[in-house]
Amino acid sequence: MKNTLSRITLGLGILTITGAALAGGMSGKLAVKGSDQDVSGGTVTTDMVMAESNGWLVVHRTDKAMKPGPVVAYAPLKKGENHNVAAILTESVMSGDMLMLMLHGEEGGMKTGIFEYTLGAKEDGPIRVDGKLVMDVITAK
Repeated sequence: MKNTLSRITLGLGILTITGAALAGGMSGKLAVKGSDQDVSGGTVTTDMVMAESNGWLVVHRTDKAMKPGPVVAYAPLKKGENHNVAAILTESVMSGDMLMLMLHGEEGGMKTGIFEYTLGAKEDGPIRVDGKLVMDVITAK
């Protein structure tokens, strides 16, 4: 019986290590994925966002120069994988407009859970990996 229990414990230990390794590998890949979409309902929705901590999905206007412009929507994110995150538009977006869906942090502001970023500010600012913004660009339909 003791020998059987040891094998079960060892087997669970290997399973736990493998599961942790897989989860750890996924958490290191911050990402924002979106698709071109109809925004006439007043929202922009991501396919997926991977965040290393609680933060924000921020929707910026952009154009062919691919520089983030004014914020037109934002929504809170939880640490880990987030699917179908919907952000309510705060101004009108027309069919054909390009939108940058960007990962922002929840650091540097005065209040937790309140989006405090303004273009160029450090509060609740953009997350970068190797100097590059974590974002995706879509076109409104």
